[in-house]
Amino acid sequence: MSVRHFTIKDVATWCQPGDRRIFIGDVLDSSNSDTMSVGFARYQKGESNEWIVTYDEVLIVTRGVFTVRSADGAKTAKAGECIFLTKGTKVVYQGEEDDTEVVYVSYPHWFDAQRNSEHADLLDDFHPV
Repeated sequence: MSVRHFTIKDVATWCQPGDRRIFIGDVLDSSNSDTMSVGFARYQKGESNEWIVTYDEVLIVTRGVFTVRSADGAKTAKAGECIFLTKGTKVVYQGEEDDTEVVYVSYPHWFDAQRNSEHADLLDDFHPV
């Protein structure tokens, strides 16, 4: 058993989808956890990312306002609120304010699940920054 502490400063590599002002960085992934991922995402106002979730995910807004759109409608969360997504959901993530920050928790590991799914092509646009 162990207890670990992470901050946004522990992100080793930030990734960006294309040239959008969206930055995603894991602090817990398959290299240091057997079961789940945890990381930080930063979105600027109006920036969005279309995605198909191939894992279960909780998004905890720590700064700003964040919206997730799906066939169920739009769910918007402010700092201190969270949004839960289930595997197989087609979504659009969007920052509603500059410097919106979200902590994401996924099970199983989001990157591995996505890479091994029929939606792996959605990762093609991601590059390290």
